[in-house]
Amino acid sequence: MTDPAPETLHNTYQTYLMSSSDGSSWSKLIDIKDFPDLGSAPPTLDVTTLSDSMHRYINDIQDTGGGLEFTANYRKTDYATLKALEGTTKYYAIWFGASVSNDVLTPDGSFGKFSFQGDLSVWKKGASVGAVQEMGISIAPSTVISFA
Repeated sequence: MTDPAPETLHNTYQTYLMSSSDGSSWSKLIDIKDFPDLGSAPPTLDVTTLSDSMHRYINDIQDTGGGLEFTANYRKTDYATLKALEGTTKYYAIWFGASVSNDVLTPDGSFGKFSFQGDLSVWKKGASVGAVQEMGISIAPSTVISFA
């Protein structure tokens, strides 16, 4: 087996939190500093009977563990933008990849897109001496996270 070609691997540069009102026309919501797991190993259910010589399991349904949490730098305008989205279900996505034209990056999801519907909430995070002001964002998914 050979290692994949270097061009098939990439880092987290050009990762974007996107939003849409209709699921077809997307725009970058805000710049993010991190993003959560977009899936997990499903819980398992024990289906062992007294006739079995060892435990047997089946997969249960996937669970994101609740809201998907992101971190962003705190900016008053970004915070206000996110606060205005609270209480409404919207389309959200994480896009990996962008096109570059005249030194301007445009998110295009060329490395993959994970999208879902959900309800967003935002809060100002605490901080300490010598720290950047940050805010937390949580999106509770109300649909399956799909990959494109």
